[in-house]
Amino acid sequence: MTAARKRAEVDPELSGDLGPELELRGDQLSADLAEARDEAARNLEVAQRTQAEFENYRKRVHREQEELLKRSGERVVVSLLPAIDNLERAIAHAAESGESQLLTGVEMVLSQLQDVMRKEGVTSIDPTGQVFDPTVHQAVGQREDVDVAEGTVLEVYQKGYAISERVIRPAAVVVSFGGPAQEG
Repeated sequence: MTAARKRAEVDPELSGDLGPELELRGDQLSADLAEARDEAARNLEVAQRTQAEFENYRKRVHREQEELLKRSGERVVVSLLPAIDNLERAIAHAAESGESQLLTGVEMVLSQLQDVMRKEGVTSIDPTGQVFDPTVHQAVGQREDVDVAEGTVLEVYQKGYAISERVIRPAAVVVSFGGPAQEG
């Protein structure tokens, strides 16, 4: 509706009773309307901000749930590592002593366990010949070797393991000293 049409619809008796005050009240209504629009804009801004915060919260919870799922099997995996170590020792012993039937059986069991571990995202850390890295290796000894660059892993006493690039057990290693400095 246009402003002229609104004025035309005003009751003539009301117009006569209020006179110039009618125009003043119209200004007040316009001010009230402007104030209501400002309040609506502020409320919309608050609602949009709240919606964005909720969306960020939802994404964070989703990431945390995914991380929890990744780590849910970690306790079981860590508990199985000593059994895998023992099976590997049994295989080494059976190979040395020539017990081929025992060796075949133990290798099959180890293979099954390793398949389960791979499905759970477990990878082994066998750093023989690599540069010692304290974030994934645990030095349990040092040995002088002038032919190998200093700080190189010479021997692995116990393989390490990681789940999704997160170390759950560092590799226990012997590190060289007395050789040339590492390049790089």
